[in-house]
Amino acid sequence: MVFDGKHTELIAIGASISANCQPCLDYHVTKAKEHGASEQEISAAINIGKTVRKGAAFKMDEYAAALQGKPSASSCSTANVCDCGGSCC
Repeated sequence: MVFDGKHTELIAIGASISANCQPCLDYHVTKAKEHGASEQEISAAINIGKTVRKGAAFKMDEYAAALQGKPSASSCSTANVCDCGGSCC
């Protein structure tokens, strides 16, 4: 699959967000605009990157909890309360 410059930069915007790299984000937003990306397309790419970053952070938190032998956040029955007495949430 081959992407044109605009779509390559939109993908890079999402990757910059998920990697939490502001210099990369600034660069790729500028390049995307140079390739004709609209503000709506750039906003969508940013939102996708944010979704990916949140998912990755959640998975890493789950993994870290497992390594420590602690219940994961997903085992919490309600906000800030879980089977361990609330110390993991």
